[in-house]
Amino acid sequence: MSNNMLNDIEEVLLTEEQIDKICREMGAQISADYEGKNLLLVGLLKGSIVFMSQLMKYITIPCKIDFMIASSYGSSTETSGVVEIKKDVTTPIEGYHILIVEDILDTGVTLSNVLPLLLEKGAKSVKIATLLNKPERRRCEVKLDYQGMEIPDKFVVGYGLDYNEEYRNLPFVGILKPCVYEK
Repeated sequence: MSNNMLNDIEEVLLTEEQIDKICREMGAQISADYEGKNLLLVGLLKGSIVFMSQLMKYITIPCKIDFMIASSYGSSTETSGVVEIKKDVTTPIEGYHILIVEDILDTGVTLSNVLPLLLEKGAKSVKIATLLNKPERRRCEVKLDYQGMEIPDKFVVGYGLDYNEEYRNLPFVGILKPCVYEK
């Protein structure tokens, strides 16, 4: 781990151990809730990849996976409000119960656009699981079904979350020093 990356972190919000505990508990709850159902996990790339791979290890029922790339941010720290679907699911989702796996629920703009798209494609249900919830920034109301941790309105990176495509590989979630992104 580069000292430069670590020096850019103001504070660690979630350690590796805390994240693993969240994944274990959430995975057990998802397994119980979806027992006997056709479950399809849909990860929103790129941020969800680390959380989804950890969470899947604790889901004890059969499930399939797919991915979407939907973004309203680009390389900015502020949402544009316009959601662009850059990669859609490739699995025919009719008859599946979809669980969208997201790294962070922030403004809600992306998810409020993705949810109806999946329902229109014939999903039996669509629910959301997120590692982090930042309600102070919400611009669109989105029902959250599984939440790891509610966090303050700070810019966070690590464990899949990035700033300008960097810091995703940190094994924890940390607050990025403002001097890094205010340059």
